[in-house]
Amino acid sequence: MITQWFEPEPSVKGLLLAQELRVLGHDVEVLTGFPNYPDGVLYPGYRLKAVQKETIDGIPVTRVFLYPSHSRSAIGRVINYVSFAAAATLYGVLQRKRFDAAYVYHPPLTVGMAAAAIGLVRRLPFVYDIQDLWPDTLESTGMMPNRRALAMIAAACRLVYRRAAIIVAQSPGFETRLLERGVPRDKLHMIYNWCDEAALAPVSQDGQVPPRMRGRFNIVFAGNMGRAQALDAVILAARQAYAANPRIQFVFVGGGTQVPQLKAMAQAQGLDDAVMFLPRMPMNEVGVILQAADALLVHLRDDSLFSITVPSKLQAYLFSAKPVLMAVRGDAAELVRQADAGVCAEPENAESVAQAALQLASMERDALLSMGQRGKAFYDQNLSSRVGVARLAALLEQAGNTRSGKGAPGGIGEQPPSSTQSRPRPGGVQR
Repeated sequence: MITQWFEPEPSVKGLLLAQELRVLGHDVEVLTGFPNYPDGVLYPGYRLKAVQKETIDGIPVTRVFLYPSHSRSAIGRVINYVSFAAAATLYGVLQRKRFDAAYVYHPPLTVGMAAAAIGLVRRLPFVYDIQDLWPDTLESTGMMPNRRALAMIAAACRLVYRRAAIIVAQSPGFETRLLERGVPRDKLHMIYNWCDEAALAPVSQDGQVPPRMRGRFNIVFAGNMGRAQALDAVILAARQAYAANPRIQFVFVGGGTQVPQLKAMAQAQGLDDAVMFLPRMPMNEVGVILQAADALLVHLRDDSLFSITVPSKLQAYLFSAKPVLMAVRGDAAELVRQADAGVCAEPENAESVAQAALQLASMERDALLSMGQRGKAFYDQNLSSRVGVARLAALLEQAGNTRSGKGAPGGIGEQPPSSTQSRPRPGGVQR
Protein backbone atom coordinates (compact mmCIF):
# COMPACT_ATOMS: atom_id res chain seq x y z
CA MET A 1 0.00 0.00 0.00
CA ILE A 2 1.39 3.39 -1.01
CA THR A 3 -0.45 6.25 0.63
CA GLN A 4 0.61 9.61 2.00
CA TRP A 5 -1.86 9.29 4.89
CA PHE A 6 -2.19 6.34 7.23
CA GLU A 7 -3.06 5.66 10.86
CA PRO A 8 -2.99 7.39 13.30
CA GLU A 9 -4.21 9.95 10.74
CA PRO A 10 -7.86 9.66 9.70
CA SER A 11 -8.03 7.61 6.53
CA VAL A 12 -10.74 6.15 4.35
CA LYS A 13 -8.83 3.07 3.24
CA GLY A 14 -5.93 2.69 5.63
CA LEU A 15 -5.40 0.24 8.44
CA LEU A 16 -8.82 -1.36 8.05
CA LEU A 17 -8.13 -2.22 4.40
CA ALA A 18 -4.68 -3.59 5.24
CA GLN A 19 -6.12 -5.81 7.97
CA GLU A 20 -8.97 -7.08 5.81
CA LEU A 21 -6.59 -7.95 2.96
CA ARG A 22 -4.46 -9.87 5.44
CA VAL A 23 -7.54 -11.78 6.62
CA LEU A 24 -8.10 -12.77 2.99
CA GLY A 25 -4.61 -14.32 2.95
CA HIS A 26 -2.47 -11.53 1.50
CA ASP A 27 0.84 -10.23 2.88
CA VAL A 28 0.47 -6.47 3.22
CA GLU A 29 3.02 -3.73 3.90
CA VAL A 30 2.50 0.02 3.94
CA LEU A 31 4.68 2.85 2.61
CA THR A 32 3.52 6.19 4.01
CA GLY A 33 4.64 9.49 5.53
CA PHE A 34 4.88 10.87 9.04
CA PRO A 35 1.42 11.66 10.45
CA ASN A 36 0.50 15.36 10.31
CA TYR A 37 -2.98 15.53 8.69
CA PRO A 38 -5.27 17.49 8.97
CA ASP A 39 -3.50 20.27 10.91
CA GLY A 40 -0.04 20.00 9.34
CA VAL A 41 1.52 19.36 12.74
CA LEU A 42 3.49 16.20 13.48
CA TYR A 43 1.56 13.86 15.79
CA PRO A 44 2.89 13.33 19.35
CA GLY A 45 5.41 10.53 19.60
CA TYR A 46 6.82 11.08 16.09
CA ARG A 47 9.81 13.02 14.88
CA LEU A 48 11.01 13.42 11.33
CA LYS A 49 13.57 10.93 10.02
CA ALA A 50 14.64 9.71 6.61
CA VAL A 51 12.99 6.34 7.28
CA GLN A 52 11.14 4.90 10.25
CA LYS A 53 9.72 1.38 10.54
CA GLU A 54 6.94 0.35 12.90
CA THR A 55 4.17 -2.22 13.19
CA ILE A 56 0.56 -1.17 13.71
CA ASP A 57 -1.82 -3.97 14.71
CA GLY A 58 0.32 -6.49 12.90
CA ILE A 59 0.79 -4.44 9.71
CA PRO A 60 4.41 -3.48 8.86
CA VAL A 61 4.58 0.27 8.17
CA THR A 62 7.49 2.18 6.66
CA ARG A 63 7.39 5.96 7.06
CA VAL A 64 9.55 8.20 4.88
CA PHE A 65 10.38 11.87 5.22
CA LEU A 66 7.94 14.61 4.27
CA TYR A 67 7.53 18.30 5.00
CA PRO A 68 4.57 18.57 7.42
CA SER A 69 2.02 21.08 6.17
CA HIS A 70 -1.71 21.37 5.58
CA SER A 71 -2.06 25.13 5.51
CA ARG A 72 -4.13 27.16 3.09
CA SER A 73 -0.88 28.12 1.41
CA ALA A 74 -0.50 26.39 -1.94
CA ILE A 75 3.28 26.51 -1.54
CA GLY A 76 3.15 24.64 1.77
CA ARG A 77 0.87 21.95 0.33
CA VAL A 78 3.02 21.52 -2.76
CA ILE A 79 6.17 21.06 -0.68
CA ASN A 80 4.31 18.58 1.52
CA TYR A 81 3.15 16.53 -1.47
CA VAL A 82 6.41 16.65 -3.43
CA SER A 83 8.62 15.85 -0.44
CA PHE A 84 6.68 12.67 0.32
CA ALA A 85 6.58 11.63 -3.35
CA ALA A 86 10.33 12.08 -3.72
CA ALA A 87 11.13 10.14 -0.56
CA ALA A 88 8.63 7.38 -1.41
CA THR A 89 10.03 7.04 -4.93
CA LEU A 90 13.60 6.78 -3.67
CA TYR A 91 12.69 4.20 -1.05
CA GLY A 92 10.45 2.22 -3.40
CA VAL A 93 13.09 2.02 -6.10
CA LEU A 94 15.96 1.10 -3.77
CA GLN A 95 14.29 -1.35 -1.38
CA ARG A 96 15.01 -4.97 -2.18
CA LYS A 97 11.74 -6.69 -1.36
CA ARG A 98 9.65 -7.94 -4.28
CA PHE A 99 5.91 -7.24 -4.32
CA ASP A 100 3.23 -8.64 -6.61
CA ALA A 101 1.13 -5.47 -6.80
CA ALA A 102 0.65 -2.10 -5.14
CA TYR A 103 -2.50 -0.40 -3.93
CA VAL A 104 -2.11 3.37 -4.40
CA TYR A 105 -4.35 5.91 -2.68
CA HIS A 106 -5.02 9.23 -4.44
CA PRO A 107 -4.96 12.13 -3.44
CA PRO A 108 -2.53 13.66 -3.87
CA LEU A 109 -1.53 13.07 -7.48
CA THR A 110 2.12 13.01 -6.48
CA VAL A 111 1.58 9.62 -4.81
CA GLY A 112 0.43 8.26 -8.17
CA MET A 113 3.49 9.75 -9.83
CA ALA A 114 5.70 8.04 -7.25
CA ALA A 115 3.91 4.73 -7.88
CA ALA A 116 4.33 5.16 -11.64
CA ALA A 117 8.08 5.71 -11.21
CA ILE A 118 8.46 2.78 -8.82
CA GLY A 119 6.39 0.60 -11.12
CA LEU A 120 8.48 1.51 -14.14
CA VAL A 121 11.78 0.64 -12.44
CA ARG A 122 10.60 -2.37 -10.43
CA ARG A 123 7.98 -3.62 -12.94
CA LEU A 124 5.34 -3.30 -10.23
CA PRO A 125 1.69 -3.10 -11.39
CA PHE A 126 -0.58 -0.92 -9.28
CA VAL A 127 -4.26 -0.36 -8.58
CA TYR A 128 -4.95 3.38 -8.47
CA ASP A 129 -7.82 4.32 -6.13
CA ILE A 130 -9.06 7.81 -7.03
CA GLN A 131 -10.80 9.56 -4.15
CA ASP A 132 -10.44 13.12 -5.51
CA LEU A 133 -10.46 14.20 -9.14
CA TRP A 134 -7.43 16.31 -9.98
CA PRO A 135 -7.06 18.98 -11.25
CA ASP A 136 -10.80 19.55 -10.65
CA THR A 137 -10.49 19.58 -6.86
CA LEU A 138 -7.57 22.03 -6.91
CA GLU A 139 -9.54 24.41 -9.10
CA SER A 140 -12.81 24.09 -7.15
CA THR A 141 -11.17 24.72 -3.77
CA GLY A 142 -9.10 27.63 -5.10
CA MET A 143 -5.84 25.96 -4.09
CA MET A 144 -4.45 26.18 -7.63
CA PRO A 145 -5.98 29.04 -9.68
CA ASN A 146 -3.22 29.10 -12.32
CA ARG A 147 -4.56 27.69 -15.61
CA ARG A 148 -1.15 26.67 -16.92
CA ALA A 149 -0.39 24.78 -13.73
CA LEU A 150 -3.78 23.05 -13.88
CA ALA A 151 -3.06 21.95 -17.46
CA MET A 152 0.27 20.49 -16.38
CA ILE A 153 -1.41 18.61 -13.53
CA ALA A 154 -4.03 17.26 -15.95
CA ALA A 155 -1.24 15.97 -18.21
CA ALA A 156 0.44 14.29 -15.22
CA CYS A 157 -2.89 12.65 -14.31
CA ARG A 158 -3.17 11.18 -17.80
CA LEU A 159 0.35 9.77 -17.48
CA VAL A 160 -0.46 8.07 -14.17
CA TYR A 161 -3.74 6.73 -15.59
CA ARG A 162 -1.80 5.11 -18.44
CA ARG A 163 0.73 3.55 -16.07
CA ALA A 164 -1.90 2.12 -13.68
CA ALA A 165 -2.93 -1.48 -14.24
CA ILE A 166 -6.41 -0.82 -12.82
CA ILE A 167 -8.21 2.36 -11.79
CA VAL A 168 -10.88 2.49 -9.09
CA ALA A 169 -13.43 5.33 -8.96
CA GLN A 170 -15.32 6.09 -5.75
CA SER A 171 -18.62 7.12 -7.37
CA PRO A 172 -20.61 6.71 -10.60
CA GLY A 173 -19.88 10.36 -11.45
CA PHE A 174 -16.14 9.84 -11.10
CA GLU A 175 -16.40 6.78 -13.31
CA THR A 176 -18.19 8.76 -16.02
CA ARG A 177 -15.72 11.66 -15.83
CA LEU A 178 -12.73 9.32 -16.12
CA LEU A 179 -14.25 7.58 -19.14
CA GLU A 180 -14.68 11.00 -20.74
CA ARG A 181 -10.97 11.61 -20.15
CA GLY A 182 -9.96 8.53 -22.07
CA VAL A 183 -9.51 5.90 -19.37
CA PRO A 184 -10.32 2.54 -21.04
CA ARG A 185 -13.58 0.96 -19.95
CA ASP A 186 -11.94 -2.38 -19.15
CA LYS A 187 -9.36 -0.70 -16.89
CA LEU A 188 -11.94 1.23 -14.85
CA HIS A 189 -14.01 -0.07 -11.91
CA MET A 190 -16.29 1.65 -9.41
CA ILE A 191 -16.18 0.69 -5.73
CA TYR A 192 -17.94 2.75 -3.07
CA ASN A 193 -15.99 3.56 0.07
CA TRP A 194 -16.81 2.00 3.41
CA CYS A 195 -16.31 3.22 6.98
CA ASP A 196 -14.38 1.99 10.02
CA GLU A 197 -17.15 -0.31 11.18
CA ALA A 198 -15.36 -1.63 14.28
CA ALA A 199 -14.61 1.85 15.63
CA LEU A 200 -18.15 3.09 14.93
CA ALA A 201 -19.96 0.09 16.41
CA PRO A 202 -22.56 1.15 19.01
CA VAL A 203 -21.24 1.38 22.57
CA SER A 204 -22.63 2.60 25.86
CA GLN A 205 -22.93 6.38 25.92
CA ASP A 206 -23.10 6.70 29.70
CA GLY A 207 -20.95 9.58 30.84
CA GLN A 208 -19.45 10.14 27.40
CA VAL A 209 -22.01 12.42 25.78
CA PRO A 210 -21.50 16.17 26.41
CA PRO A 211 -24.21 17.42 28.79
CA ARG A 212 -25.22 20.12 26.29
CA MET A 213 -26.42 17.44 23.89
CA ARG A 214 -28.93 16.02 26.35
CA GLY A 215 -32.52 17.08 25.79
CA ARG A 216 -31.78 18.72 22.43
CA PHE A 217 -32.39 17.72 18.81
CA ASN A 218 -28.76 17.36 17.78
CA ILE A 219 -27.69 17.60 14.13
CA VAL A 220 -24.05 16.51 14.01
CA PHE A 221 -21.40 17.28 11.40
CA ALA A 222 -18.27 15.18 11.94
CA GLY A 223 -15.08 15.54 9.94
CA ASN A 224 -12.74 18.05 8.36
CA MET A 225 -13.90 21.67 8.29
CA GLY A 226 -12.23 23.37 5.36
CA ARG A 227 -13.22 25.52 2.43
CA ALA A 228 -14.72 22.59 0.53
CA GLN A 229 -17.26 22.02 3.32
CA ALA A 230 -18.56 25.64 3.13
CA LEU A 231 -19.92 25.43 6.67
CA ASP A 232 -20.51 29.16 6.99
CA ALA A 233 -23.86 28.46 5.28
CA VAL A 234 -24.64 25.91 8.00
CA ILE A 235 -23.93 28.49 10.73
CA LEU A 236 -26.54 30.74 9.12
CA ALA A 237 -28.92 27.79 8.86
CA ALA A 238 -28.43 27.07 12.57
CA ARG A 239 -29.56 30.60 13.38
CA GLN A 240 -32.75 30.20 11.33
CA ALA A 241 -33.55 26.73 12.65
CA TYR A 242 -32.94 27.70 16.27
CA ALA A 243 -35.19 30.75 15.93
CA ALA A 244 -38.05 28.48 14.80
CA ASN A 245 -37.30 25.58 17.16
CA PRO A 246 -34.95 26.20 20.12
CA ARG A 247 -34.52 22.42 20.62
CA ILE A 248 -32.36 22.24 17.49
CA GLN A 249 -28.62 22.34 18.00
CA PHE A 250 -25.90 21.92 15.36
CA VAL A 251 -22.83 20.08 16.68
CA PHE A 252 -19.52 20.31 14.77
CA VAL A 253 -16.92 17.64 15.56
CA GLY A 254 -13.38 17.72 14.18
CA GLY A 255 -10.63 20.07 13.03
CA GLY A 256 -9.64 21.94 9.92
CA THR A 257 -8.49 25.26 8.54
CA GLN A 258 -11.89 26.94 8.86
CA VAL A 259 -12.65 26.11 12.50
CA PRO A 260 -11.46 29.47 13.93
CA GLN A 261 -13.52 31.41 11.37
CA LEU A 262 -16.61 29.28 12.01
CA LYS A 263 -16.32 29.74 15.78
CA ALA A 264 -15.92 33.49 15.35
CA MET A 265 -18.92 33.62 13.02
CA ALA A 266 -21.11 31.66 15.46
CA GLN A 267 -20.08 33.94 18.31
CA ALA A 268 -20.76 37.06 16.26
CA GLN A 269 -24.21 35.70 15.41
CA GLY A 270 -24.96 35.08 19.09
CA LEU A 271 -25.40 31.34 18.55
CA ASP A 272 -23.94 30.01 21.80
CA ASP A 273 -27.09 27.94 22.41
CA ALA A 274 -27.59 26.88 18.78
CA VAL A 275 -24.09 25.71 17.84
CA MET A 276 -21.50 23.60 19.63
CA PHE A 277 -17.94 22.73 18.58
CA LEU A 278 -16.11 19.60 19.71
CA PRO A 279 -12.41 18.96 18.96
CA ARG A 280 -11.06 16.24 16.71
CA MET A 281 -11.23 12.91 18.51
CA PRO A 282 -10.47 9.22 17.90
CA MET A 283 -12.95 7.39 15.69
CA ASN A 284 -14.42 5.34 18.53
CA GLU A 285 -15.20 8.56 20.41
CA VAL A 286 -16.72 10.04 17.27
CA GLY A 287 -18.93 6.96 17.16
CA VAL A 288 -20.33 7.83 20.58
CA ILE A 289 -21.26 11.33 19.37
CA LEU A 290 -22.86 9.93 16.21
CA GLN A 291 -24.94 7.53 18.28
CA ALA A 292 -26.09 10.42 20.48
CA ALA A 293 -27.15 12.47 17.46
CA ASP A 294 -30.69 12.74 16.16
CA ALA A 295 -29.54 13.42 12.60
CA LEU A 296 -26.21 13.65 10.78
CA LEU A 297 -25.21 16.40 8.36
CA VAL A 298 -23.27 16.17 5.09
CA HIS A 299 -22.47 19.53 3.49
CA LEU A 300 -20.16 20.54 0.64
CA ARG A 301 -19.83 23.58 -1.58
CA ASP A 302 -22.37 23.89 -4.38
CA ASP A 303 -19.91 22.86 -7.07
CA SER A 304 -20.24 20.56 -10.05
CA LEU A 305 -17.27 18.51 -8.84
CA PHE A 306 -18.97 17.68 -5.56
CA SER A 307 -22.11 16.54 -7.36
CA ILE A 308 -20.11 13.49 -8.49
CA THR A 309 -18.46 12.97 -5.10
CA VAL A 310 -19.68 10.67 -2.33
CA PRO A 311 -18.14 12.08 0.89
CA SER A 312 -16.76 9.27 3.03
CA LYS A 313 -18.69 10.51 6.05
CA LEU A 314 -21.93 9.40 4.36
CA GLN A 315 -20.92 5.76 4.79
CA ALA A 316 -20.18 6.35 8.48
CA TYR A 317 -23.52 8.07 8.90
CA LEU A 318 -25.51 5.29 7.23
CA PHE A 319 -23.66 2.66 9.25
CA SER A 320 -24.60 4.56 12.42
CA ALA A 321 -28.31 4.06 11.59
CA LYS A 322 -29.14 7.73 11.92
CA PRO A 323 -31.18 9.95 9.55
CA VAL A 324 -29.02 11.96 7.15
CA LEU A 325 -29.43 15.63 6.32
CA MET A 326 -27.79 15.58 2.89
CA ALA A 327 -26.77 19.01 1.57
CA VAL A 328 -24.79 17.81 -1.44
CA ARG A 329 -26.18 17.44 -4.93
CA GLY A 330 -25.77 14.48 -7.26
CA ASP A 331 -24.42 11.03 -6.46
CA ALA A 332 -24.42 11.39 -2.67
CA ALA A 333 -27.98 12.68 -2.60
CA GLU A 334 -29.05 9.86 -4.91
CA LEU A 335 -27.72 7.27 -2.46
CA VAL A 336 -29.72 8.83 0.38
CA ARG A 337 -32.85 8.81 -1.80
CA GLN A 338 -32.31 5.19 -2.84
CA ALA A 339 -31.92 4.18 0.78
CA ASP A 340 -34.81 6.43 1.89
CA ALA A 341 -32.51 7.33 4.75
CA GLY A 342 -32.83 11.09 5.15
CA VAL A 343 -33.79 14.50 3.87
CA CYS A 344 -32.00 16.39 1.10
CA ALA A 345 -31.31 20.13 1.06
CA GLU A 346 -29.57 22.54 -1.31
CA PRO A 347 -25.89 23.11 -0.46
CA GLU A 348 -24.82 26.63 0.53
CA ASN A 349 -28.50 27.53 0.94
CA ALA A 350 -29.04 28.39 4.61
CA GLU A 351 -32.81 28.50 4.31
CA SER A 352 -32.97 25.08 2.62
CA VAL A 353 -30.70 23.49 5.25
CA ALA A 354 -32.73 25.11 8.04
CA GLN A 355 -36.01 23.81 6.55
CA ALA A 356 -34.57 20.29 6.31
CA ALA A 357 -33.48 20.52 9.96
CA LEU A 358 -36.95 21.65 11.01
CA GLN A 359 -38.53 18.83 9.00
CA LEU A 360 -36.39 16.22 10.74
CA ALA A 361 -37.00 17.76 14.17
CA SER A 362 -40.78 17.60 13.60
CA MET A 363 -40.81 13.87 12.86
CA GLU A 364 -41.92 11.25 15.34
CA ARG A 365 -39.16 9.28 17.03
CA ASP A 366 -40.27 6.00 15.45
CA ALA A 367 -40.13 7.57 11.98
CA LEU A 368 -36.59 8.78 12.62
CA LEU A 369 -35.56 5.34 13.88
CA SER A 370 -37.03 3.66 10.79
CA MET A 371 -35.23 6.12 8.52
CA GLY A 372 -31.93 5.32 10.22
CA GLN A 373 -32.50 1.56 10.02
CA ARG A 374 -33.20 1.77 6.30
CA GLY A 375 -29.87 3.54 5.86
CA LYS A 376 -28.05 0.85 7.86
CA ALA A 377 -29.61 -1.94 5.76
CA PHE A 378 -28.61 -0.15 2.57
CA TYR A 379 -25.04 0.25 3.85
CA ASP A 380 -24.74 -3.42 4.82
CA GLN A 381 -25.85 -4.65 1.39
CA ASN A 382 -24.09 -2.12 -0.85
CA LEU A 383 -21.34 -0.13 0.87
CA SER A 384 -19.88 -2.30 3.63
CA SER A 385 -16.24 -3.31 3.93
CA ARG A 386 -17.28 -6.92 3.26
CA VAL A 387 -18.54 -5.91 -0.18
CA GLY A 388 -15.84 -3.36 -1.02
CA VAL A 389 -12.76 -5.23 0.20
CA ALA A 390 -13.77 -8.39 -1.67
CA ARG A 391 -13.98 -6.46 -4.94
CA LEU A 392 -10.74 -4.56 -4.31
CA ALA A 393 -8.88 -7.77 -3.38
CA ALA A 394 -10.01 -9.34 -6.66
CA LEU A 395 -8.68 -6.32 -8.55
CA LEU A 396 -5.32 -6.48 -6.75
CA GLU A 397 -5.04 -10.16 -7.61
CA GLN A 398 -5.86 -9.32 -11.22
CA ALA A 399 -3.15 -6.65 -11.25
CA GLY A 400 -0.67 -9.05 -9.66
CA ASN A 401 -1.38 -11.60 -12.38
CA THR A 402 -0.16 -9.11 -14.98
CA ARG A 403 3.31 -9.31 -13.47
CA SER A 404 3.41 -13.10 -13.67
CA GLY A 405 2.06 -13.14 -17.21
CA LYS A 406 -1.39 -14.52 -16.29
CA GLY A 407 -3.20 -11.42 -17.45
CA ALA A 408 -2.70 -7.91 -18.71
CA PRO A 409 -3.63 -4.46 -17.46
CA GLY A 410 -7.13 -3.62 -18.53
CA GLY A 411 -8.77 -6.95 -18.01
CA ILE A 412 -7.47 -10.08 -19.75
CA GLY A 413 -8.76 -13.15 -17.98
CA GLU A 414 -11.62 -13.44 -15.51
CA GLN A 415 -12.64 -10.10 -14.01
CA PRO A 416 -14.67 -9.07 -10.97
CA PRO A 417 -18.24 -7.99 -11.70
CA SER A 418 -18.36 -4.69 -13.56
CA SER A 419 -19.29 -1.57 -11.66
CA THR A 420 -22.58 -1.35 -13.51
CA GLN A 421 -23.53 -4.80 -12.25
CA SER A 422 -22.85 -3.97 -8.61
CA ARG A 423 -24.28 -0.46 -8.44
CA PRO A 424 -27.47 0.07 -6.37
CA ARG A 425 -30.49 0.86 -8.51
CA PRO A 426 -33.40 3.17 -7.72
CA GLY A 427 -36.42 1.39 -6.29
CA GLY A 428 -34.62 -1.19 -4.20
CA VAL A 429 -31.45 -2.33 -2.49
CA GLN A 430 -29.28 -4.49 -4.73
CA ARG A 431 -25.70 -5.67 -4.79
